[in-house]
Formats: sequence, C-alpha cells, structure tokens
Amino acid sequence: MAEQQYDVAKVRAHFPALESGLAFFDGPGGSQTPRPVADAMHATMLGPLSNRGDLTLAQQNAERAVTEARAALADLLDATPEGVVFGRSFTQLTFDLSRTLAKGWGAGDEVVVSRLDHDGNVRPWVIAAEAAGATVRWIDFDPGSGELSLDSLEEALSERTRLVAVTGASNLIGTRPDLRAVADRVHRTDAWLYVDAVHLTAHAAVSLAQDGMDLVGCSTYKFLGPHAGVLAAAPDLLEQLHPDKLLPSTDRVPERFELGTLPYELMAGAGAAVEFLAGLAPGAAGTRRERLVASLAALEEHEDRLRTRIEDGLRALPGATVHSRAARRTPTVLVTFADRDPQEVSRHLATRGVNAPAGSFYAYEPARRLGLGEAGGLRVGLAPYSDDSDVDRLLEALGELFPG
Repeated sequence: MAEQQYDVAKVRAHFPALESGLAFFDGPGGSQTPRPVADAMHATMLGPLSNRGDLTLAQQNAERAVTEARAALADLLDATPEGVVFGRSFTQLTFDLSRTLAKGWGAGDEVVVSRLDHDGNVRPWVIAAEAAGATVRWIDFDPGSGELSLDSLEEALSERTRLVAVTGASNLIGTRPDLRAVADRVHRTDAWLYVDAVHLTAHAAVSLAQDGMDLVGCSTYKFLGPHAGVLAAAPDLLEQLHPDKLLPSTDRVPERFELGTLPYELMAGAGAAVEFLAGLAPGAAGTRRERLVASLAALEEHEDRLRTRIEDGLRALPGATVHSRAARRTPTVLVTFADRDPQEVSRHLATRGVNAPAGSFYAYEPARRLGLGEAGGLRVGLAPYSDDSDVDRLLEALGELFPG
C-alpha cells in the first residue's frame, strides 16, 4: 500500500494533546488519545448506565458496551468475541492466568520464558512455576542482532514443557520474532504458546490463528485507547481453565475470568480505538478486520519510513550506539551514548518540547542481556500521529548535544 494513502495530517487533527506543541516519542509507554475515544467514554459515562441486562435502557447500554468491545477486540486480534477477556492491565491478566494454569503444574513440569521480554511476561510465569515446583527454562536472543534465537527455543523445549511465553515485539528494542516459526516449534510439544502482543498490536496486524498463538494479550492504551488489558484465546481453550472466583459469579466464558463489574466506559473507549485504527487508511474497504489489516499496513509503511530517518540521524551522532537492529522490528529505537547518560539526553529533549524517555522500561531481562542494566537507554518510539516535523525536532535537539 502506497504511503500517500496514509494522511498523517488528517490523523493528527483528532488528537487534542498535539495542540500542546509537544513532539511525542513516548508512544511505547502509552499513546495519546483521539477525540472519538474520549467521546465514546464520555457518552457511556453520562448516558443511562447500570449493571448489564436487557430490561432497562441503562442495562442495555452496559450490555452494548461489553458486546461491542468484545467484537472490536476480536477483529483487532483476529479472534472470536466469546474468547476476549477484559482486565485492568495485561500484567494483571497474566498474573491471574499464571496462577490458574499453575494449579495443574508440578515437579518435573517446565515453563519457558524469554530474555527478550518485558517483565510482565516473565515474572508472573517464574513466580507461578516456582510456587508449583516446576522448572523455568529460558530462550535467549542475540544482543548483536537483537534476534530471538530459535535454536535456544529448541533447546528449551521438551515433552514436559507446559507453556512458552514470548513477546510479539520487544518494547525495548522493537524486535519482532517470527511468531509462526516459534509456534510451529512449540506445538511439536503439548505446550501452549502465550504471546505478549502489547507492543506489537500498536504497529502491525495480529492474528491469533495465523500466528499460531494459543493465547495473546494486549493493552488498549498502547494503541490510542484507555487503560485496560485484553486477553484472547479460542473459547474452547478458555473452557479448560477454572480461575478462582466468587461463588455468585458466572462460570461462563469469557466472564469467568473477569473479576467484578466490568469498566463499561473503558470498554467503550477500547472499541472506539479499534474503530479509529480501522480508519487510518481512508481508501480501505470491507469488514472491520479487513480495514484494520489495510490500515495497519499503511501505518507500518509510514512509521518505517520515519524510523529509518531517525536511525540514520542517530547513527550520525558521535558516540551513539543504536541497539535496535533486528530485520523485522517496530518503529521503536533504543540508543545509548558514549559520553552522555541517557537520562541527561532525555531531560535536554524535554526542554525542547520533545518527549523521549530513558530507562529500561520494565524490560529487565533484555536490558541486562544488552549490558545496559537498569539505566537502559534513550527510547524513541513512533505512533500513528508522528510526522516528519516531529523527527526534525528530535534530530535538531539531539544535534545541540552532539554537534558534528
């Protein structure tokens, strides 16, 4: 899809935060919010609203918010609405699921986690495995290329593997592992594949079935929505799991995984965010899923071009090391500097109205594997509203610190 079909000026017009004059490169930590998302939440909160049901208008509004949100996230993840679970965050959902699965683990069982992952897809599994007496095995990545090692995955798998947890895209260096290749190897065993697609979903089309995932999670605030987490799986897989719940709570799937009353306004906002993403390519037609695939393809092309500009500019700076090198990666760039602390660079950028944070961003394992520790580096991430003027400001501000 040609990039001219992606009209970034039209996209930017929907974001009141851009009126601040700031240039936002902090999308990997949470995106800005377009008006349609805020409007959907506003209308839900101020309209008649109560617990779900079909008797009163207030009940019907709550039911519609839930139904429409499940349908929207199912389209985004290429899943079915009956397999979409909402929670407070991806981390909370992962902790809940890990405790549920660990009920069936014991000594001799094995759980595989990745050195490339955010700690939200590592520590819940490590804690659950240790509590159950199961063994934790690790998948490594090459710190030079940033690529996940499929050989390391092969070595970690066995007939006792129960679950493999891996990222769809690194929130630190952007690496996008070949999920289909990972899934094919995992499914030679009886293990399930659990994918953290929090960072990936904001930049590329995700498909539960085509990518071979058994369970996949994301966070709606990473792709223009409110703060909420989502987990998707085939309903028959979820039927096999029995989380702890209150006695009066329903045992239906997916509701058995959703503790307490659902946040209807957040679900309305999540659905609106998906609809907004589906409209990024104005010429796209067909079902919402088809429009999402086309729009995200257009977004990828736009963001990749800007990412290339940024990487070229960073490599021209004296003493700069760009750690984002994988062949397939999101528009997320981690850079360190020989003579400057990344926090110092971030503070300088902030004085120029450029938001680009520094740190390891809960990606404890990859930061340590790269030899960066907790200090991490400066992370520059793009979002659907990023444009060339933002990149110009970023590179100009960096040039003040690193004159050629």
